Amino acid sequence: MLSFIWSLIVGGIIGWIAGLITSKDLPGGIIGNILAGFIGAWLGSSIFGQWGPEIGGFFIIPALIGAIILIVIVSFIIRLFRR
Repeated sequence: MLSFIWSLIVGGIIGWIAGLITSKDLPGGIIGNILAGFIGAWLGSSIFGQWGPEIGGFFIIPALIGAIILIVIVSFIIRLFRR
């Protein structure tokens, strides 16, 4: 149970940092950041592999890059639908 909570915290921090780097907000606040961290970690590991420091089951560098890619894509889609 503690590892799950740790994963949520690390995933939220990764999503938050990716949002700061791109200066874009995801809908959903903290939940959106956690989802961006989890999906970004999966996306980054799929594209770039598993390398770099690992914290809470996340390889930080690929997870951060994947979360940035995810946030850019989601922001682009949201911008398209708001027109």
